[in-house]
Amino acid sequence: KVVLVSTSATSLQGHDTGLWIEELAAPYYEFKKAGYEVVIASPAGGPIPIDKNSMGEGFFTDAAKKFMHDGEAVGELCHSTKLDSIDFASVDAIFCCGGHGTCVDFHDNATLKSAIESMYAGDKVVSAVCHGPMALPQCNKPDGTPLIAGKVVAGFKDSEEVAVALQDKVPFMLESKMKELGAKYESADDWNSKCCVDGKLVTGQNPQSSEACAAAVISILS
Repeated sequence: KVVLVSTSATSLQGHDTGLWIEELAAPYYEFKKAGYEVVIASPAGGPIPIDKNSMGEGFFTDAAKKFMHDGEAVGELCHSTKLDSIDFASVDAIFCCGGHGTCVDFHDNATLKSAIESMYAGDKVVSAVCHGPMALPQCNKPDGTPLIAGKVVAGFKDSEEVAVALQDKVPFMLESKMKELGAKYESADDWNSKCCVDGKLVTGQNPQSSEACAAAVISILS
């Protein structure tokens, strides 16, 4: 069973946002195709807001288009499971999807922190792409040190944040924060795919990395 975690937040300091649909849609189909049970979850449960920019020219991928015309998938997106109602003992992998909404309700979220920490401690797969890794800096290893310390990771790049002009609205710049916590941050050129795998921690840089991250999770699970 794989839990895809999306944001519930619609606004980042006045900037309309939400989920970046491709980062949920592409992994959703990859995991389904591989035969996994997929649960779409969010901090608040219920309908998940989509960032309109993720359906814009060049970003609205085939997987995202398929998802938006898939009644079952849209139904699950509109009736997401509340994060705190999930028993993570029965879950094989958690996958944190991005979108700037995560900059509101992922980075300081006790439920998500506890889910990630228990998955990590239980030697299960923890994965996150783009702004999904906003959830990681708050998390610790069982010994109390930062979960990402010493880990090879990727996440939305500072230069990409500046490119979308939201550097002054996010709670912290993800790349800088990861480095500050002692992570070995790696990246590709802006808007190119980059997926890092360190043990059972899988992280991706941007929307272009979501399929690679899902594939990496599947290869670990199989």
